[in-house]
Amino acid sequence: MPVSYTSIMEEHRAVRTAAGVFDVSHMGEIRARGAAACEFLNGVLTNDLRKLPPGRGQYTLLCNERGGVVDDLYAFRIGAEEFLLVPNASRIEADTLWLEGRLAAFAGRGGLELKNVSDEFGALAVQGPKAAGFIDSCFQPGPGAPTSLRKNEVGRFQFAGQDVLVSRTGYTGEDGFELVAPAQMTEALWNKALEAGRPFGLKPAGLGARDTLRTEAGFPLYGHELTENTTPLEAGLGFFVALEKGDFMGRSVLARQKINGTAKKLAAFKMIGRSAPPRPNYPLWSAGENPERIGEVTSGTQSPSLGVGIGMGYAPAEFAGANTAIGVEIRGQRMPALIVPRPFYRKN
Repeated sequence: MPVSYTSIMEEHRAVRTAAGVFDVSHMGEIRARGAAACEFLNGVLTNDLRKLPPGRGQYTLLCNERGGVVDDLYAFRIGAEEFLLVPNASRIEADTLWLEGRLAAFAGRGGLELKNVSDEFGALAVQGPKAAGFIDSCFQPGPGAPTSLRKNEVGRFQFAGQDVLVSRTGYTGEDGFELVAPAQMTEALWNKALEAGRPFGLKPAGLGARDTLRTEAGFPLYGHELTENTTPLEAGLGFFVALEKGDFMGRSVLARQKINGTAKKLAAFKMIGRSAPPRPNYPLWSAGENPERIGEVTSGTQSPSLGVGIGMGYAPAEFAGANTAIGVEIRGQRMPALIVPRPFYRKN
């Protein structure tokens, strides 16, 4: 995926007002199937897969023994005993090795097949308020249609005589669809989406717009907000940690954090007044007399929708509450900012 096809601003605005299509074939696919698949995955993922009927997915996290995030991903139940995990591109190998290591110690491993099938598939993300207006026309008529899916549901639809998995998810803060197709069909599906979406204002979009869109939505990015040294609770993702389901990797640490709180928290901030945009690794400072360095920016950008600099970063819990004044060091100067709730951008 290029940084942009035309410009980040143009592609960002297309997704917010019409639609954009992203080639996300770099994302991974790991398949788990068999009678023991649900039990095994529920022991290594934070969310509760038992809540998923076939045809539904959930956001979840893969944690280490310390509660640190190995990866954040989507888990889809595509059959009674079959799951598809969609990990981040940079974590495909790490996730596969981590899962294989846990599988080797799993008593029911004979009832499970685990396979990295990332090379077999390509994927597109069609995002934006007008995506639902044309997505059905990309597929052959049949029972059901992609627009019949609700948020986080997944279904199989026919394109050129082959199954394509379509889910109603997204990473932009807009309505949208993720299309997972056999790798050799990805180009044809891309061209079909462009043809169908052009009258609706669809534009190809790249990594730059994907980053500004997800930052406005307050979504974390692995390697920035999420690492093996940060936990889901520190990142504000406690909703996706099902402590009540029983034991799973990292649970003991996360349970203690749930009771005692965390020393650091991920804070979202908005710049006040005119300044250059915040960028990753810029220092964060407390405000007032005798300021002290309290953290650093993990993600930052100039928001195309809001026209102001926005960012996220970890800070001690006492500095991470909404409406707390902080400073962001930009090019050697401490510029004023304010901690705000996520998401930054909200649709009217």
